Amino acid sequence: MNNYLQRAEKIMQRINTLALISDDDNCINRIFGTNAFIKGRDTIFEWMNDAGLQTTIDNISNVRGKLLSDNANAKTLVIASHYDTVINAGKFDGPLGVLMGLDLLEQIIQAKIKLPFHIELIAFSDEEGVRFHTTYLGSKVVAGLFDKNVLNKKDENGITLQDVIQKLNRRTNQLDKDAIAKNNWLGYFEIHIEQGPVLYEKNIPIAVVNGIAGQQRLEIVFKGMAGHAGTVPMNMRSDALCAASEFILELEQFALEHKKNLVATVGKLNIINAASNVIPGEVVFSLDIRSADENVLSAAYKQIEIICCDVCKKRKIKFEWNLIQESKPILCSKEMNKLLSSSIKKSGYEVIELVSGAGHDAVAISEVSPVAMLFVRCFKGISHNPLENVELNDLAAAIKVSDNFIQELITQNKFII
Repeated sequence: MNNYLQRAEKIMQRINTLALISDDDNCINRIFGTNAFIKGRDTIFEWMNDAGLQTTIDNISNVRGKLLSDNANAKTLVIASHYDTVINAGKFDGPLGVLMGLDLLEQIIQAKIKLPFHIELIAFSDEEGVRFHTTYLGSKVVAGLFDKNVLNKKDENGITLQDVIQKLNRRTNQLDKDAIAKNNWLGYFEIHIEQGPVLYEKNIPIAVVNGIAGQQRLEIVFKGMAGHAGTVPMNMRSDALCAASEFILELEQFALEHKKNLVATVGKLNIINAASNVIPGEVVFSLDIRSADENVLSAAYKQIEIICCDVCKKRKIKFEWNLIQESKPILCSKEMNKLLSSSIKKSGYEVIELVSGAGHDAVAISEVSPVAMLFVRCFKGISHNPLENVELNDLAAAIKVSDNFIQELITQNKFII
């Protein structure tokens, strides 16, 4: 375990180094295309390159380090996670998987292990989708699923994704060439903090992920009538914010009634032309709906839209209902999970199986490859928050399991999607 702890300490040092790279001195912000994003990307590039990997930065700014098999025609195992963050982030969400993957490859290089397949370590550039409200930009490029219409999406300052990519000295007309062909994938492995409380409450360091919940992200616009706060009678107002508030509370009640299978969140709200003495005439807000059951997700989407329509009709508010992004629930590879479970047992830990309510790059990659995920316990399940924390002993446990898993993969060397 001492060696595992030493490796865990090195990973933690790198995580802490990356956490210092931020666009905000008071918290961790590393959003696609910013100065901190570029510095973080280049730091990861240096670490991969120094480890001896064939390292490149592709046209969506994924950092990619290859460890090649002597068999030039071998398939590729991808180990990956992301290096972008949410606003006011924790330091483990994403970088943990990237830097643990780097440690695994460093050990393979030091041990001079002959690989029957290629391994590519990828630090995905944009999983959170904060700037352009489009998750999985990096992994969609690698999976060959990138929608070029997304290039026209604008951030809050009116800057398009295409503009940002070009300022990063990348080529938007070459994005399709960065994909790994479907028939070249052996599998995909992602290590990630749980982002939930199950492992913490059970006092277990790691778990196998069985599947990932589907989600739908929307932007909703409520349009009423702006007016003078002192002159328009209360019963004659068309207040967009009051309508949005009523909808949000009804949304919460609906989600509570279906809490076993559903979560729904309004995480962002913007009052247009806001002023303390003006009745809000227009409000724009987000809606995030998630479920591991595709039928539940579909039915909830329709019912929530009806709730929205009823609130607006009652309050004489016009609304726009814009679906920004959706993903179906996915199942992880049974064959890969068997090997992962075997690796956990071999490492001396109890096998726990979980469904992830959070989205991950594995969602995009599952379209072209078998996927497997290992969860690592985090403090009270807190994530997307500066309190996000992982203990060294849990990192060490995840390293031990991952070592055994890679050895199992080398032995098996074949999967079916």
